[in-house]
Parts: sequence; structure tokens; C-alpha cells
Amino acid sequence: MAFPEPKPRGPELPQKRLKTLDCGQGAVRAVRFNVDGNYCLTCGSDKTLKLWNPLRGTLLRTYSGHGYEVLDAAGSFDNSSLCSGGGDKAVVLWDVASGQVVRKFRGHAGKVNTVQFNEEATVILSGSIDSSVRCWDCRSRRPEPVQTLDEARDGVSSVKVSDHEVLAGSVDGRVRRYDLRMGQLFSDYVGSPITCICFSRDGQCTLVSSLDSTLRLLDKDTGELLGEYTGHKNREYKLDCCLSERDTHVVSCSEDGRVFFWDLVEGSLALALPVGPGVVQSLAYHPAEPCLLTATGGSVQCWREEAYEAEGGAG
Repeated sequence: MAFPEPKPRGPELPQKRLKTLDCGQGAVRAVRFNVDGNYCLTCGSDKTLKLWNPLRGTLLRTYSGHGYEVLDAAGSFDNSSLCSGGGDKAVVLWDVASGQVVRKFRGHAGKVNTVQFNEEATVILSGSIDSSVRCWDCRSRRPEPVQTLDEARDGVSSVKVSDHEVLAGSVDGRVRRYDLRMGQLFSDYVGSPITCICFSRDGQCTLVSSLDSTLRLLDKDTGELLGEYTGHKNREYKLDCCLSERDTHVVSCSEDGRVFFWDLVEGSLALALPVGPGVVQSLAYHPAEPCLLTATGGSVQCWREEAYEAEGGAG
């Protein structure tokens, strides 16, 4: 007879604080890993964008060119470009190595909450409080967007992109999924203003956080509600949520200074990680390892699993 396989060890959650980066850029509005998780970007209320090695705690470059606070940023698949958006209504394309502005796209009528590259980094997608998602061609000189998605009835808070889909979350309480291959729009009504959305790593589900202090896991294709996660506080601010590197846990910022981890399948709370006294505004999860970045006030914290040893002994 065949014996059952030994149960694999549960995934380790990042709960050991390795480093705190004092970013020196006012309030940190967002923190984002680059594509391979070796570097991170911080978006400041002082109009700057900064590139760091978070495990070492070293600042690599500062990017200046926005006229108002920077609210979101993303790196390209090959690490050569960055895009950012902010309170000046502009979407900026940067050259990573030189720190120079390559292009500045103007057309949004309100602040830009969220930016993403497509997979080839040929297009930047930006979502704004003006209720639109705009698609900007990085290679052409045309000043206007190549496409505008304006179905939202209120501000667009969060945009994510897969190889042929655009996911947009809006303050109107709807998640809209645009299938670019089929030219179709699918819409799921959550009811409460949406603050953040993301795809699961396997691409089958969408995670939605909203201002009723609830996260919902939806089947991407049918919109069926697969799970609800509560316990954190999210009533006022646009807070980040994500899935852990192996889709085992749902992770969310909270307005009470903690980050919450729930077991994806069971829905039970696995960890409430105390980060600081104020709102945890933003978080980023490493693409392949149990490593978490959190942003609260003017600093960013880097967390690893308990067993992690920094290279060369003590961090």
C-alpha cells in the first residue's frame, strides 16, 4: 500500500524585521519591488522617486521630475525603465540608469493613482481619479493616449495588467476586466469603493480590497466569490493588498499600524504583524521569496521569515 506523502511544511511568513529605511522623502505613498525582487522603489510626498537595495538598506538613485507627490511607480521587465504617476496628473517614463525623464505624458484631468507597464514595457497604463484608464505608447512621440478606458463611474484606484488583460478597480465599487484579445469587458460589483486589486500568481483569481474593511477573492472568469477576509481596518485610505509568493496567503495593509495575513483557503487569520503606530500605507511582496516591504510614515521596513540569516552574518 502507498503511504500518504508527508504534509509539506507550511509556508513561512515574513515577520522578522531586517531593515528600516528612513527614506527622507516626506510620507512614503507607495513601495514597489522591481521584477526580480532585488530592488525596490519608494514614492514620496516630496515629489521624488527613489531606488533602493532593501536588504542592504542602500539608496541607489533619486528620480526628480514630478511637480507634486508621487503616488505609484512600476519597473519594466528588463529593469531599464520606470514609470510613475502622481498628484501633478502626469505619467512619467524614466531611464533607470541615467535617472532622466524620457517622456512625460499629460492628459489625465486628475491625480494619477496607479501605473503599470504591459509585459513588453511598450505601453504604460495609468488609472486616475478622473475615472479613466489611459494607455500610453512608450515608443511613439504621440502626446495623446493610444487608448482610453472610460467605463468607470468614479475614480480608478488600482490597475493591474497580464499578457492580454487589464484589471481596473474603481471607487464606484466595480472591478472591470478588459480582455484585449476578445475585445470584451467583464464587470463585477463589490459594492464598496475599491482601493486595490491584484491577480493571483496563477492568474485564476482576483483579490479585491475595499473601504468596508473586507478583502474578497473572486474567480477571475465567473466573478464567483471564493473567500472573504476581515479583521483589518480600511475605512478611509487607499491601502495595498496582495497574495504571498506562493498564493498561500492573502496580505493586506491596515489603518491600525499592522499588516494582516490570512490563510487563502481557510480564510483564517494567520498573522497580524505590528509595523508601526500609524497607517500602513503600502506594501510589496517579493515575487519568489517570503520577503515583505511595508511603508508607514516616512519609512519602509523590510521583513523576512524567522529562519532567514542575512548574508555575512548580522544584517
